[in-house]
Amino acid sequence: MRNLVRHVFFHNMGLKIIALLIAFGLWMAIAREPMAEVVLQTPIEFIHVPENLELVSDVPLQAQVRVRGPGRLVRQLVPSEVRPIVDLTGTNPGTTTIDLTSSNIPVPRNIRVLQVIPAQLRISFDRQLTRQVPVHPRVSATGLKIVQTRTDPEMVTIIGPEERVKAIENALTDPIDATGVIGSQTFSANAYVADPLVRLVKPTRVQVTVLTGR
Repeated sequence: MRNLVRHVFFHNMGLKIIALLIAFGLWMAIAREPMAEVVLQTPIEFIHVPENLELVSDVPLQAQVRVRGPGRLVRQLVPSEVRPIVDLTGTNPGTTTIDLTSSNIPVPRNIRVLQVIPAQLRISFDRQLTRQVPVHPRVSATGLKIVQTRTDPEMVTIIGPEERVKAIENALTDPIDATGVIGSQTFSANAYVADPLVRLVKPTRVQVTVLTGR
């Protein structure tokens, strides 16, 4: 046993002493280096967002993080190294307040977080809802009468916060100009919903058949 202990401690003793001296030298260099501060504009990362919830409030996507540390290390920092991480595990419908502090920010060794702006986030969530709505074509025909319009598909599926989805009466198409069309003609246009918090389940190209007359 004694021989084993001696082997562990004294084997390659020269290399071990060199490694120790190098580590000590690096520590001394960092300890003696002037301290510096910097403010970084960094993205806020949200993790573990419940799949059945939808965001219904405006939330800043970036934060200003003021850090302090050895000048050399501070100058080498990139924003992703000091990004606030917000864990939304267990979040329920409604409004929640989240503090942004140093505990939200994993920083490199010897770097200290001094301030985060904003210091708090107010986030509102609603349950997710999916439903079908009719497609309403936006057609104009200067000097002509629009007799009839037909869309294919007639319905599209939308998804988003429950209350916002319930308020949507129909999806719209991009504007279609049927000026000069006498009789029937089919146009192709994208469908969309006006509410920015509500979206189509999948991008949909709509065929719009327009019948005009004088």
